[in-house]
Amino acid sequence: MAETSIEWTDATWNPVAGCTILTAGCTNCYAMRMAARLEAMGVEKYAGLTRKSGGRAKWTGKITLDRNALSIPASWSKPRQVFVNSMSDLFHLDVPPEFISEVWQVMADTPRHTYQILTKRPDRMIEIVPDLPKLSNVWLGTSVEDSRVLHRIDELRNVPAAVRFISFEPLIGSVAGASLKGIHWAIVGGESGPQARSMEPIWVDEIERMCRGAGTAFFFKQWGGRNKKAAGRMLNGRTYDEMPTASV
Repeated sequence: MAETSIEWTDATWNPVAGCTILTAGCTNCYAMRMAARLEAMGVEKYAGLTRKSGGRAKWTGKITLDRNALSIPASWSKPRQVFVNSMSDLFHLDVPPEFISEVWQVMADTPRHTYQILTKRPDRMIEIVPDLPKLSNVWLGTSVEDSRVLHRIDELRNVPAAVRFISFEPLIGSVAGASLKGIHWAIVGGESGPQARSMEPIWVDEIERMCRGAGTAFFFKQWGGRNKKAAGRMLNGRTYDEMPTASV
């Protein structure tokens, strides 16, 4: 819905808000903190989506569908790369397939934009997406934080998409056993924020080597930490901003 500082996209669009903590990568989710701030500012869309636990904001599991947001991409005249649902997960169990279809129709009606959809639930994605049109401007991805969720890559591999991508962020463990066959793009980043967990350089190097072997574009987003700007995004003396090529 707005411009963003996220390095691999131009704007965010949130027709859904709210989520549920699922695996270890969700522990320090920035969207939980942001949702709590927006609720405190009186933004109705985010009311009741988080609660305080241990002094921190945590998802309550409540989901808000924002049909008013469906008209936003049509108002953008210039082409943009759009991160869909930075404040939620389009494939959360409580997002009805009918609403996902409405989102799909918006994306079909605005082919000038490229939409990047990231989920931690590729198992549900594979149930729904085959019944929807395969759009050349829609990229589908999943988040993988460590080796415990490598099965998400296998699930994503079976989803029909112009571009399939993995967000290894926050990378909190080695994923050395992963295969990137059939994956067009890999984003790697360390966790940021007040309680950020550290990312080992060897874990990043492992993924970069996997990308070279699989022909996968490699994007290094950040080292993360409490001060992500200070840590920067240089890897082995350079930045990596590779982008994928759609296969449709």
